[in-house]
Amino acid sequence: MARNLPRPYAAQHLHRRFPGETEAEFEELLDFIEEAQLDRVGAFAYSPVEGAAANELPDHIPPEVQQERLARLMLLQEEISEERLKRKIGKTLTVLVDEVDGEGAIARSSADAPEIDGLVYIENGQQLNVGDFVEVKIIDSDTHDLWAEMV
Repeated sequence: MARNLPRPYAAQHLHRRFPGETEAEFEELLDFIEEAQLDRVGAFAYSPVEGAAANELPDHIPPEVQQERLARLMLLQEEISEERLKRKIGKTLTVLVDEVDGEGAIARSSADAPEIDGLVYIENGQQLNVGDFVEVKIIDSDTHDLWAEMV
């Protein structure tokens, strides 16, 4: 499955709505995340939803185990994200400007959803306008965001 994911951008929102997930099943999920090398992953611990059949399933995992697994999953994904973003340093991207202030501009690439995914901070973008599409060169990165300068 992971080999068939489209590139250059792949994201996954994981909805594991089974409150009795075993450790082996969770390890299988971690193996998938490691193999797939997704750009973004959103994950949440199980919580009952009114009317959901999963509420009636046996062997619910204690909340502390849910939180520990969520933390392990997100730590793995942060490591993957950081490495994938590092590979963008030196590359040119087209970004959409969302905000401009005295320090520069904040933008996002076509792969980033507003208010959810990472940001692109344009250090010399004070003259830009909200809504501009601009070419930038990526100069730095962290776990979730990129820093760029205008080309």
